[in-house]
Amino acid sequence: MKMERILPYAKSLLKKAIQTGDVVVDATLGNGHDTLFLADLVGETGKVFGFDVQEEAIHASNERLSAHAMLERVTLFHEGHEHLSEKIPTNYHGKITGAIFNLGYLPGSDKSIVTQPETTIVAIEQLMKIMAPQGIIVLVIYHGHEKGAVERDSLIQYCQEIDQKTAHVLQYQFINQLNNPPFVVAIEKR
Repeated sequence: MKMERILPYAKSLLKKAIQTGDVVVDATLGNGHDTLFLADLVGETGKVFGFDVQEEAIHASNERLSAHAMLERVTLFHEGHEHLSEKIPTNYHGKITGAIFNLGYLPGSDKSIVTQPETTIVAIEQLMKIMAPQGIIVLVIYHGHEKGAVERDSLIQYCQEIDQKTAHVLQYQFINQLNNPPFVVAIEKR
């Protein structure tokens, strides 16, 4: 297939926005795959701030980063992403070039603990204030779970209402696949 699948597309957007030495955010650590990807992109001189409400996500991310000798590039917060503007030191405000959210639940864990549209929207609003111009926020929206449709609908409505003078917003998804496949919404700050 020549069209990029959802996760490779999300990563290709981030690769375009992030350079060595940059500051980035993993708003939903999960099992640490995106955190490791971001840590590799920013290099030894960059910084990744990662957030998750689940202790097992912090542990899994810590293990993955340690196994690849990239833990020193990352600061992990056992906090919801709605606290990112207060947790990320102010000297990094205005310098953040990329952020990713993998929304839904932690794979292989308690599926009743899911991301919430209210906290995600708060985090997006905070990021838009502290990101660098042309910084990109990538939302990977998994909506094939019980509360996923509610989150999807809230986020789509919110993103459609973002002033085009503030940001460019796109949606990338396959429309002929079964079982509610994930899709990407990307927000590029102007």
